[in-house]
Amino acid sequence: MIIGARQVGKSYIIEKYAKEHYKNVIKIDLIDNPDYVDLFSSAKSAQEVLMRISVLFGDQMVKGQTMIIFDEVQECRELITQIKYLVQEGSYDYILSGSLPGTIFKDIASVPVGYMDIIEMYPLDFEEFAIANGVGSKVIESLRNSFEKKEQVDPFLHERMLSLFELYLIVGGMPASVSAYLETKNLRKVAEEQSSIVKLYRQDISKYARDKRLYLNDIYDLIPSELNAKNKRFILKNLNENARFDKYYDSFLWLKNAGVAIPANVVDEPKLPLLLSKNQNLFKLFSNDVGLLASQYGNEIQLNILKHETSINFGAIYENVAAEELSAHGYSIYYYNSKKFGEIDFLIEEKQKVILIEIKSGKDYYRHNAMNHVLTDVSRTPYIALIRLYIGNFSR
Repeated sequence: MIIGARQVGKSYIIEKYAKEHYKNVIKIDLIDNPDYVDLFSSAKSAQEVLMRISVLFGDQMVKGQTMIIFDEVQECRELITQIKYLVQEGSYDYILSGSLPGTIFKDIASVPVGYMDIIEMYPLDFEEFAIANGVGSKVIESLRNSFEKKEQVDPFLHERMLSLFELYLIVGGMPASVSAYLETKNLRKVAEEQSSIVKLYRQDISKYARDKRLYLNDIYDLIPSELNAKNKRFILKNLNENARFDKYYDSFLWLKNAGVAIPANVVDEPKLPLLLSKNQNLFKLFSNDVGLLASQYGNEIQLNILKHETSINFGAIYENVAAEELSAHGYSIYYYNSKKFGEIDFLIEEKQKVILIEIKSGKDYYRHNAMNHVLTDVSRTPYIALIRLYIGNFSR
């Protein structure tokens, strides 16, 4: 099963793989064909599922040579329970795809552990975006070597990659947006694709979360402005003056589980394990794609990025990229905030260390009271590593 937010390219990559490796491919799309949902949800066994597939696609069902794809399986969760028995039957291979990843297994009677691998898919990260734009493997290897050896990147290469990164801030990693750019080099076409995806997410909110859709739409629409605020923390009173966290908690959780938002909770102390000092009620909420976020800010910020405008604070945009990259590579993300010393943008755990990550969008790359405080605390030093990201070349 491939899971992930809508429009991250699940169906495309599944069909591409299937057509390259199987003589016959049967795709059963449960959103485009809602009648199939009733057809398969009432099946009592794997044999009944196969019999009903044979009614629709019998001439394509060749044992040992056929891949059957159940697309958007969240529409018919009974198929997830049946997949164990379909695999045991052994005549065909199966791939399932599902959107709203964190909600798919809700209310399922039996999850087929041991019979189904689950892979989560995300928008293109910056490395994948660079490859799509013609950056070769040798360049990627050179950049990785510079990072690992802690040495400067060739100045020409640095400028080339920085320009590509600025483009990534606008286009983002949604495959439809990237394809629109590669095919037309027209950012207006990119914006049209992004607008369609945002509209689709709002439709999903109305469809799958009817009882909470007013809260969810408000929260989703507030992500850009909350990230652009001084402390970037999500403020409940911006939703409702009398809002209580427990009332809205399920709405935040739904957006996370749907894959359209990335939360980062504050921790009281930068100590291992970070989960133990996590504060459930204080968090930032990032978009799942920086291009979608930039499009919600409007054309002005896109033009400022293209003009290399240094007087504008792009902190929200840069932090969103970092949140995406870390999440896509399997990290749980947190941040630290001290009233006395200030804030550290991200904290992650890696090899029994807490890694502090600071994203600098302004000109003051070195001063940072909160980091200095943490780094000078002798009791923490062996467990702390530091990465500061900014637009310049590498330096110590």
